[in-house]
Amino acid sequence: VQLQASGGGLVQTGGSLRLSCAASGLSFNNYGVGWFRQAPGKEREIVVAVNWNGDSTDSADSVKGRFTISRENAKRAVYLQMNSLKPDDTGVYYCAVAQLPRRSVTMKSENYIHWGQGTLVTVSS
Repeated sequence: VQLQASGGGLVQTGGSLRLSCAASGLSFNNYGVGWFRQAPGKEREIVVAVNWNGDSTDSADSVKGRFTISRENAKRAVYLQMNSLKPDDTGVYYCAVAQLPRRSVTMKSENYIHWGQGTLVTVSS
């Protein structure tokens, strides 16, 4: 299983970025997907999650109304649209997959079983 996150970079406060996660080596349709982040000196936290077909999502309170997760199963890809970025959004962002009942979406990190390498997002003040 390979999950490759991309799209990170340096952006000013209030700016936007779109992250992508490309999946291979698994039956992508069978998995929910989550985006996590880890800020310097802090524990990794889940940010947003989506179920198998994209019709159910959930997000952390800190990003509600600013971050949107979506997926394109035909492309085996998941996206994270991040708007109104703040310095507190700085960190390494990872995508991960969880094998769940299809209608389910989970914000519990222990449910995620495969992880990709991250992409760094830096928001300058």
